Amino acid sequence: MPTTWPGAIVKPKAAVLLVILSLCGPALAQQVSFALLPPPKSIEPAAFVKSAEPVTLPEAPIHRFWDRENSVLFATNAAFCTADFVVTRNNLRNGGQELNPFTRVFAGSTAGLAVNFAGEAVGVVGVSYLLHKTGHHKLERAVSLLNIGSSATAVTFDLVHR
Repeated sequence: MPTTWPGAIVKPKAAVLLVILSLCGPALAQQVSFALLPPPKSIEPAAFVKSAEPVTLPEAPIHRFWDRENSVLFATNAAFCTADFVVTRNNLRNGGQELNPFTRVFAGSTAGLAVNFAGEAVGVVGVSYLLHKTGHHKLERAVSLLNIGSSATAVTFDLVHR
């Protein structure tokens, strides 16, 4: 007689549930006798709590958005985006395929591919600016570093797999 798959699943689960419930019974049967508890200490009102005065934190060092470090990061980011564009376009012309699903949408034409990589470079500057304005200065620089790393990885992969 063939077994149905719902029955094959339900029977083991029901057995496990019964075992768990049988093990929980003794734990639920235990009661605490209040006569065995130590007598409570005299109840006193809580001490008056003073409100804490706000503490001002020292401000983080403020830097201009277009300082030297950001300028170098943005220029490096633009260079790697350009290299990624050139290597990807060359790869696509030689019969390769784009592995990035977001970039694959623009891979049909050189102009679309150029717009994609230029938008990526400009987007990094925009996100960095938003993070700068909200005071997240470490994340501001991390966005550029992350995109430089991903573009460098893509360029290296495309050059190795020609």
